[in-house]
Formats: sequence, structure tokens, C-alpha cells
Amino acid sequence: MVEKNIIEAIEEKYKNLGENPETYFKGLLQAKPINYWDYVEVDTLLSLQKPRTNFKDEEVFIMYHQVTELLLKLMIHEIKQIVYNDAITETFLITKVSRLNRYTRMMINSFDVMSGGMDYDDYNVFRATLAPASGFQSAQFRLVELYCTRIGNLVNEEGKKRLPATPSIEEYFEHIYWKDAGLNRKTGEKTLTLRQFEEKYLARFISLAKKVNGKTVEEIALKIHDPSEDLRLILKEFDRLYNVEWPLVHLNTAKHYLDKKGENQAATGGSEWKKYLHPQFQQRKFFPTLWSETEVNQWGQTV
Repeated sequence: MVEKNIIEAIEEKYKNLGENPETYFKGLLQAKPINYWDYVEVDTLLSLQKPRTNFKDEEVFIMYHQVTELLLKLMIHEIKQIVYNDAITETFLITKVSRLNRYTRMMINSFDVMSGGMDYDDYNVFRATLAPASGFQSAQFRLVELYCTRIGNLVNEEGKKRLPATPSIEEYFEHIYWKDAGLNRKTGEKTLTLRQFEEKYLARFISLAKKVNGKTVEEIALKIHDPSEDLRLILKEFDRLYNVEWPLVHLNTAKHYLDKKGENQAATGGSEWKKYLHPQFQQRKFFPTLWSETEVNQWGQTV
């Protein structure tokens, strides 16, 4: 009896779509059973590592960054459900931001794969083949920023001094914090890393910033009437994890490989990494109104 009800429900489904159910039953009859390796695309996934050298730890380096990009994609998947939802409740927002915190902690905790999981000397040889590529060029990292907060919050204090009174989206991007990683503000010269990055992604970033203007996670959270302390705390946790702890872990790993013996080596992308990576320089905050003046002044000093 149960099986008959299922069949009737399937028939009704396709009839409601204006389709002939028999066509779909015939297709189901011929369809192969699904298996794990096809569903997850295991063979394709495991074929995506293309080392440029024979150093074994280069594959570790590649796979770690691929894992990070998948985690960022998970985050964007959750963020879109907030940004493109016209009926946000506080409970829904807390649930989604809790997931964002979980993914961010995974990125932070997994960074010891980089800091302790590669041979120091080997890394400092094979990394030379990676120039001018840089983790700076992760577009998904920038997409998370744009979805999460108003574009003005991605301009540090020095950048704000250069902005006109009523900046356009395009003008904000001229002074966005991450541009300082590859732009000499005195000469106007850009590194190849930054030029390539902007050529590929800048138009997309500008388009997204315009699309989500007024709809970022920050702006949606600000519209919650009488927000609970739980919501405030979970938003601050996300801000701290993503904009303080994650950059500091990244910075400390860079120090381990680029300055462990006092070499002060350059990053593959040519950035002033010691300065650029530090939260005190980036000054990126997704929810600035939640932080006290003292907390803002001490941003990134302590974790």
C-alpha cells in the first residue's frame, strides 16, 4: 500500500509539471545505481593536484589550499542564504552564522598543516616556482567580505583619508585595504600579482558590491529588532575569528617559513606581508557597531 502511494505521488508530481510520468519511470528503469565515487566525483577531485616540482610537500601545499577554497565555498553557500532571503529571523541568522563560525574555526585549526606539515627547506625551494601566484589572489576570500559587510568597512583609516566625501563603489575599491598589498601608493605602480587579480576579478567584485548594497549580512543584522545578546555575541565571534584570528594564524605561518632564520624573505606575490597580513593594518570589521572604542583601538593586538 505504501509503495502504491509513492508511485501515485510521483505520478501526481510530474502531471502537475505538465509532464508524462511514464517517460520518467522509463528513465528511472534504465538509470544506473549511484555510488559514492561518482556522486562525490572522487576521481576528478583527486586528479586536481598539479605540482610544478618534484618536492613531495608541494602536493601538501596544493591540497591544503584546495581544502581552504572548499571551506570558503561552504561559507559563501551559507551567506547567500542570508543575503538573498527576504524573511530573515533572528533564529535563522544565529543558525547560519554559527555555521560560518564552525567553518572559520576549521580553517584556523587546520593551518598547522601548513605551519608544521611541510619541510622548511623544501618549501623555500619549491615556492620560487609559484611566483607571482599568491594566496592574496583568493577571490572567494574577497567574496565573503563583500557579502558580509558594507564596502566602506573594507577601507582602513589611511584609505578613508583618501576617499572623496561621497565615494562611489568604484572609488571605494580604489582604496580598499587589500589593494595595499600590491600597490605602491606613492608611485602608483602595481605588482603583477595585483594586476592579474584585478584583470580577472575586479569587475565581478564591483558588480557584487552594487548588487548586495543594503543587503549585506551586517545590514541585515542591523535590521533585527531588539537583537538578543546571543546574536550579538555570535556575530562578534565571527568577526573575531575571520578578521583577527585567521589573519594572525596566516601571518605566523608566513613568519615560520619566510623569517624563521631572520631572512625576511619576500612573499611570492611581492607584498609587504608582515604589514599587510596583520589585523591592525587591515582593520577589517564586518560588524563595527558591535565593538567598543577600546576594542576597536586594540583590534588584533590580543586574541
